[in-house]
Amino acid sequence: MKYALISDVHANLEALTAVLARLDDIAVDQIVCLGDVVGYNANPNECVELIRERQIPTVCGNHDAVACGIEEPLGFNPIALSAALWTRENLSRDNLDWLSGLPVNLEFDGFLAAHGSPTDRDAYLFTWEDVLPHLPLIAESGKDLCFFGHTHTPGIFSSDGRYTVDDESKFALGDGKAFFINPGSVGQPRDGDARAAFGLYDSEAREYELVRVEYPVQEAAERILGEELPHFLAERLFLGR
Repeated sequence: MKYALISDVHANLEALTAVLARLDDIAVDQIVCLGDVVGYNANPNECVELIRERQIPTVCGNHDAVACGIEEPLGFNPIALSAALWTRENLSRDNLDWLSGLPVNLEFDGFLAAHGSPTDRDAYLFTWEDVLPHLPLIAESGKDLCFFGHTHTPGIFSSDGRYTVDDESKFALGDGKAFFINPGSVGQPRDGDARAAFGLYDSEAREYELVRVEYPVQEAAERILGEELPHFLAERLFLGR
């Protein structure tokens, strides 16, 4: 099967729409969302509804959990806190209920889907050393692959180090190693590339591909300013930081 891994949409309707249009062209078999459908940007209801309409399996991100009230924004910086509380106030009841029912992780044929780590949506996995303690968790599940988000930064990690993959090129996972892979962020990239990012995984070929998509950043930024959310949230979209 060909899977698409999307993560950290963060209520960026323009970016999500562009990514879904590309995926329609590619004709993947299954889209999987690694959490944080909402937060930061200005269209939480529209983004949730697109995910729901397409029946995309989704895990609960930390911003999703705060938005629907199952967690409080402890540790959020002032900008994230402002956006989180605005999101909580503006989501419809149906969408709040949907977010509150999302799982911490999901299992698919051969891989796990998580937000932070398989057991903790708030865990940040930036480095090889961050990933190492979590490798036994996927081994216990009988899997050798976990897709995760949360850091907004693409990366491929294994038991023997970190790997990189160029945009639109394929990375062969092979056999005998366990991998943690982050497809980056759809709605708020932080790796210096302002384009929306997502991943493609071919389970038969055991190949992974990082894909970038242009989207109308100016429109997304104007929506943020129109809702009087912090200006920084609009400015960072142009920088991919």
